[in-house]
Amino acid sequence: MLRLPWPYLTLLTAGYVLALTHGQLSLQAALPLTLLLLAGIAVQPQNHPYARYLGHTLFILLALTLALHYLPGFHNAQVIPPQHLSENAIPFSMYLNLDKPLIGFWLILACPWIIAQRSLNQTLKTSTITLSLTALLTLASACLLGIIEWSPKWPDVARLWLLNNLLLVTLVEEALFRGYIQGGLTQRLKHLPYGEHFALLFAALLFGLAHWGAGWQWVFLATLAGIGYGLAYRFGGLAAAVATHFGLNLLHFGLFTYPMLA
Repeated sequence: MLRLPWPYLTLLTAGYVLALTHGQLSLQAALPLTLLLLAGIAVQPQNHPYARYLGHTLFILLALTLALHYLPGFHNAQVIPPQHLSENAIPFSMYLNLDKPLIGFWLILACPWIIAQRSLNQTLKTSTITLSLTALLTLASACLLGIIEWSPKWPDVARLWLLNNLLLVTLVEEALFRGYIQGGLTQRLKHLPYGEHFALLFAALLFGLAHWGAGWQWVFLATLAGIGYGLAYRFGGLAAAVATHFGLNLLHFGLFTYPMLA
């Protein structure tokens, strides 16, 4: 029987009903929501392996289209208009996306094993180490590549950026790349020599390729950061991966050119 964490499901339903009443969601969004529900039912452990494979395949296709904002029914509002947050930076704008977060909610609801829980002490210790090393390596590399430079700031839009980046960006991306991809491959390949290492590097490379549109420099930097996030996930669980990812984004936002030099 499919067991759902009803508090999460209730919050999800309430949030999207609210979006529907405010015109940010149309009835066309019912199609991807229904398909996600079917995929979630199909991947449950008690089902036939072929049903689970079909469910995961359907989810991956939906995740790609949701992340790229291809599916109709979601009217993502621009909450930060284009503006220069740093001197000599390209303009930054931000949308409050309603489609991409469904990826993270689906993973938490349908695949609770991605959370990879650890003790609080282990999570904090791992987060501190991986954030320190990942930030030092990636931010220094970005400066050497001429992508960013030292630019401390705290603009008026910071609080809105914080909430969006933590809940709708970092959590979703780590649930997908570390929890689902790295965690799933680790379970499949852990009996092989270096199977866990391959899972970590493969997820990091996919994360890097997801930044292809920004140029090869960002592919390199995101892959480098993905290795740090992967180490955080392996030793500290999903919470450590999210903390490392969000911490690096926060350092970039508050102390360096954001999002990048023009």
